[in-house]
Amino acid sequence: MTHRLHDPASRAFASDNYAGAHPEIIDAITAANGGHQISYGEDAYTERLHEVFAEQFGDGVQAYPVFNGTGANVTALQSMLPRWGAVVAASTAHINTDEGGAPEKIGGLKLLTVDTPDGKLTPELIDKQAWGWGDEHRAQPLAVSITQTTEVGTCYTVDEVRAITDHAHSLGMRVHLDGARIANAAAHLDVPLRAFTSDAGVDLLSFGGTKNGLLFGEAVVVLNPDASDGLHYLRKVNMQLASKMRFISAQLIALLTDDLWLRSAQRSNAMAARLRSALEDAVTCGSAPGLSFTQVTESNGVFAALPHDAADRVRESFRFYDWDAARGEVRWMCSWDTTEEDVDGFVAAVVEALAA
Repeated sequence: MTHRLHDPASRAFASDNYAGAHPEIIDAITAANGGHQISYGEDAYTERLHEVFAEQFGDGVQAYPVFNGTGANVTALQSMLPRWGAVVAASTAHINTDEGGAPEKIGGLKLLTVDTPDGKLTPELIDKQAWGWGDEHRAQPLAVSITQTTEVGTCYTVDEVRAITDHAHSLGMRVHLDGARIANAAAHLDVPLRAFTSDAGVDLLSFGGTKNGLLFGEAVVVLNPDASDGLHYLRKVNMQLASKMRFISAQLIALLTDDLWLRSAQRSNAMAARLRSALEDAVTCGSAPGLSFTQVTESNGVFAALPHDAADRVRESFRFYDWDAARGEVRWMCSWDTTEEDVDGFVAAVVEALAA
């Protein structure tokens, strides 16, 4: 007999990873269950997944389902670089701050980071680290990794991505996009997924699903076959090859079918916009003293600053994380299942804490 160990009505604003799996994803897993399918990707669902990714990103793309985002990023970057290669990334990039050093420890890659106030690289910022080719004493900057949306909730425009890829390619560098929240970016920009990826010159993509309703699973998507080598082997070496791959593929098919990816991202983005607007109104009318915002809200995250004691009072009811504790900056994330009532209750808790 199965016993539920949590309150299904509980809500938090700490991470979109906190949300459960979307019912349509659970249905897809159930539909893929039963009977036998060939393991390690030779199944009907993974075969169909390649067609689905081609529909979204163009003919000739190759998809490699993996377990998680760290695995996707490390494996993708390894396939793009020789042993002496280095990756230029924003200092806030997930590969630099939140992957336990996996790109360097597991991938053997050197990260060359650049500080940026809004999490976004530019050609000029890339040039701060894109130098030293031929110098045997310096790890060779041969790839750029950008995140869409960024770790601080900002979103590259299509033109901004194209400017980066054009510049990187002119220097002989390849471009990887960490798309952990790629759906939120497309929803914000109101463009197809391919508009700022394959059509904008990105070479390799880490396609995220877990933050947008999947139970587990992401994919490395090769948009430019000439920019990647060895993924067939690297996925196994990096312990990212699923024996029962059909269950990852079935989820990704469901996500990319009937616009589930877009519907879920639009909901989480809309709830973040509602949260931001309500708190801005509270600041304007003087009922939220000490609250300010540190980044624009262009996806499903709101970045704000408030006194530590007020933040701790809110955390008694809703869990969320500090982003920069030294300046009282916090991150509030909305999910595919966040409701208007959830947001309104959270806003009320913030206003009450600040008033106290």
